[in-house]
Amino acid sequence: MNRQQGIAARKAIVVMLAVMALWLPMGVSAADGKDPAPGRVMARQATIGQEPWTTTDHSKHAALQKQFGNGNEITAACLACHSEAGEQFKQTIHWTWIGDTTQDGKVLGKAGDSLNNFCISTKRMNDKSCQDCHPGWNGKTEEINCLNCHSQKKVNWSEVFEDYNAFAQSDDPEEKEMAREIQTEIQAAAQSIGRPTRQNCGECHFKGGGGDGVKHGDLDTSLTKPNKSLDVHMAAEGRNFECTRCHTTVRHQVAGRIYSKPAATARKSLIQDDLTAKITCEACHGATPHANGHKANDHTDKVACQSCHVPEFARVLPTKMNWDWSQAGKLKDGKPYKEKGPDGTLDYMTIKGAMTWAKNVRPEYAWFNGTMKTLTVKDRIDPSRVVAVNEPMGSPDDSNARIFPFKVHRGKQPYDKVNKNIVAPMLSGDDGYWKTLDWPRAIEKGMAFMADVPYSGQFDFVATSYVLPTTHMIAPRENAVACVQCHVRQGSRLADIAGVYMPGRDRSRLLDILGWIAVFGGVIGVGLHGLGRVFTKGRKKE
Repeated sequence: MNRQQGIAARKAIVVMLAVMALWLPMGVSAADGKDPAPGRVMARQATIGQEPWTTTDHSKHAALQKQFGNGNEITAACLACHSEAGEQFKQTIHWTWIGDTTQDGKVLGKAGDSLNNFCISTKRMNDKSCQDCHPGWNGKTEEINCLNCHSQKKVNWSEVFEDYNAFAQSDDPEEKEMAREIQTEIQAAAQSIGRPTRQNCGECHFKGGGGDGVKHGDLDTSLTKPNKSLDVHMAAEGRNFECTRCHTTVRHQVAGRIYSKPAATARKSLIQDDLTAKITCEACHGATPHANGHKANDHTDKVACQSCHVPEFARVLPTKMNWDWSQAGKLKDGKPYKEKGPDGTLDYMTIKGAMTWAKNVRPEYAWFNGTMKTLTVKDRIDPSRVVAVNEPMGSPDDSNARIFPFKVHRGKQPYDKVNKNIVAPMLSGDDGYWKTLDWPRAIEKGMAFMADVPYSGQFDFVATSYVLPTTHMIAPRENAVACVQCHVRQGSRLADIAGVYMPGRDRSRLLDILGWIAVFGGVIGVGLHGLGRVFTKGRKKE
């Protein structure tokens, strides 16, 4: 047997085994109540005692009952008891906006050299509009705003102290009374303290990229109070998980962030390590979560759980799928304008350009080992091709990689025609594009904050892509992706996934012939065996 014949034979064996597997019983469903899936049993054990508890009532602390004239005074009161929390938090990416620094000197993170194709860059935290989501009272220039994450009262902190101090200094009795009312609101927020809720986390993470659902297709305000059809983990009639149930935290370091370092370094269950972070599905459900004998258990070494259990994202609210900055700057009657699409989303804004939105979006799939290759303002690009601002790392040969679902946001953004790198224009402020509609001026102003990155003064626009892992909006099992949506010749969800042979999707004339021989041979064999048993039984009676 030569090499090619050997390869063909091995492929034939793979197909025969796959066909035989399809004929085997799939195991008893957990819905039958006879043989519940081990993953569901493990998850119930992992989430026992999920009701929140506390050891103190913050409304009884004298330090939080005084009048507060600014946010720093609230932080000082918090740190009077939580003495280590401040330094812990300032070491986290939530405060620094900096990820790992690569060996060639590029600093990853929003406050570093990283880019995106939404609002492009923070200009190393000099674009003030980006500071709205920073957990400081005024960006990093003042103290930590502990209430952003821990207060159970929603307050517009960007305005409340300004209003309070203005009214408190007034001689008008009515304004004095308004100041007292505002102070009561401030104290209530400072005293209503608990673990972060979906509302706390969502204030920034649901609205990343400048608005509700703009950035993440699987994170938007519909998850504040979702029903079970939207997310089985977060639904009130389901497990009612808060974000911290999976994004576990040690010394304020929250599990789950991805730049060049994976969100999880090991796929361990809580049975293997009861201190493991719950950021992976395996932590609670194990590596073989389905009922014994279920074919889906054979997929978990190559297919991420999310690929089957997040059939579509943006299932309630639309998410932005394309952002073309090159169309910005158009005027109507000499003035900036906005246009809404059929679903009420803004399809055009003079200050931002053309945008497209979508609901019930099928993810795109790629091999992913948990790490991202991230483009920075210092990297050279090829403008003749679509530029991947980030891309998932992994391959079929990588034991840590799985076929994973992604939202792919496509855009068009400015780049330096001479130096061949994406540029970071200033968007907000007096010199920002949103006010001037002047690209040369905005780019020059923004690149001035990237002092170690040269700018030629010549720019154009380039097509880009940006991927976001889709891991929320877990649908009920009856809505999970069906086998035939992937194992099908035309329209397979995994049509672009290379490196694996997929029965039903892939075709080989030799393998098809051998497969049908295996099927018919099996049927004939069973039939002959049955006939033999009939005749043998009859003879024994004689």
